Amino acid sequence: MAEYVKSEEIFKEFKEHSISEFFRKNSQMLGYSGKTRSMTTIIHEYITNSLDACEEAGILPEIDVTIKLIEEGKYSISVKDNGPGIPSKLVGKVFATVLAGTKFHRYVQQRGQQGIGASGCTLFSKITTGKPITIRSSNEKESYECNVDLEIKTNKPLITNMKKIEEMTRGTEVFGEFGELKYEKSDHGVEEYIKRTVLSNPHATIKLNDPDGKEIVFLRAVNEMPKKPKEIKPHPLGVDTNDLIEFAHRSHEKTVSDFLIESFSRVSQGKIAEIKAVAPDILFDIEPSKLQWSDAEKLVKVFKQIKWMAPELDSLSTIGEKQIEIAMKNILNPKFQSVVERKPKVFRGGIPFVVEAGISYGGDSGKKSNEVDKDGNVIEAEGNVLRFANKVPLLFDGSNCAITEAVKGIQWKRYGIGRFDEEPVSVLINVSSVYVPYSGVGKQAIAKEDDIIEEIKLAVMDCGRILQRYLSGVKNMQLQETRYKTIMRYIKQLSNDLSEITETDQKEIEASLKTLIEKRYSKLFGQNDNKPDEEIENKSEEEQEEKLED
Repeated sequence: MAEYVKSEEIFKEFKEHSISEFFRKNSQMLGYSGKTRSMTTIIHEYITNSLDACEEAGILPEIDVTIKLIEEGKYSISVKDNGPGIPSKLVGKVFATVLAGTKFHRYVQQRGQQGIGASGCTLFSKITTGKPITIRSSNEKESYECNVDLEIKTNKPLITNMKKIEEMTRGTEVFGEFGELKYEKSDHGVEEYIKRTVLSNPHATIKLNDPDGKEIVFLRAVNEMPKKPKEIKPHPLGVDTNDLIEFAHRSHEKTVSDFLIESFSRVSQGKIAEIKAVAPDILFDIEPSKLQWSDAEKLVKVFKQIKWMAPELDSLSTIGEKQIEIAMKNILNPKFQSVVERKPKVFRGGIPFVVEAGISYGGDSGKKSNEVDKDGNVIEAEGNVLRFANKVPLLFDGSNCAITEAVKGIQWKRYGIGRFDEEPVSVLINVSSVYVPYSGVGKQAIAKEDDIIEEIKLAVMDCGRILQRYLSGVKNMQLQETRYKTIMRYIKQLSNDLSEITETDQKEIEASLKTLIEKRYSKLFGQNDNKPDEEIENKSEEEQEEKLED
């Protein structure tokens, strides 16, 4: 018989751990899995922080990235920006306190969200080299330099060697040494990441100094700042019962009616009247803190029964259709492309989002990766699905992403594409939101939310219909070219036979026939003034054959 163990014995090792301790043992959740990915993750975190800081301050970003090889697997990394600088009293919170920041609690679109990125880099430096990072920063009041380390057990910053420095150019520079890294020129490497970042952020200039000493400058394409998204309230359509209860119990309004108007966008006295008409048994005059779960459930159901205005578009900052066209041309050099931007929608929590989609065909579209893993197996290519979230490129975890799920779920045959993975076609998707639901804290894949997947599908199908018309035109043009070549093959024999029958000069007949045929097939030669018979173009292939035979 097994010996009985007392509960006190079982729970004597029960301990509370900090979030930093958790991520020290699970650094792969932050994106630090694989040497190449870890390198790209560090650059990603520092660049997104710099872009957000510059944009909030209204400054055109200029970012310098320097990577130097110390020894195999170990590199020094420096990222410097021209942003607003960081107050010295907050530098520890920014770079060495996990889940601290200006972003998580606000309904405003930014690249970073959880307050983990820069602190995660400090943690990774500590566990791979044992060294702190160095910060140099200058703002309108001070210029300083210091070392920043992370006390893992307490999730507290350790600031050492704090000193004032001669006033430097406004901005922030972070320097650190990191182990377990590898610099590669690949579809998942730093250079490709920066290239795509500049394409989706044309107002930024980013300079890369790689470990070989090569300087690569990605210049800004526009000298205008993007529209600054404004902080907003959640939209009623995406709120669930628990959200509503949480909001209500934190509210300081006197009545439920006032709480709904003040806490959510698109709610007015007129909407309150509509809600009351559908659910007259709900008590709207009580304090919000007294709202019961059953009444909250009824309100959520009513929200879905009445019509609402879409969320304010001012809350979101997209790449823009023109810039997506430029991005696809630069990356893929396609023969054809189409781009659409959908109207804003909401998903759970009343969070607005917008989907932008582009399809390219031909050129380097659908290009497969030549990368191989350590065992010599070809790495699954993501080249035909270019994923972005809040204008940040997503290079990893494609198979776990809502974007990939939506794109692969399209019935491509409807749009003239037989096998999506094998044809020269690529899809670019950008999801913009005040809160992107990433599937992990590494922020490399969007969670498979049904509302987001459906909206991505609709955006891709909008582009697909345009692609289908193009491919139909290409197919028709190829058919016309085949017919033209077939007819021209027999023109000499035909003119010779007609010459014998009519006793007319054979060369004159041949020239006349060539003129007649080239006029009919003028579209093949780019002559827009003499377009082919539109009646032929709009008919089925069988009808076109009959028309041409006549």
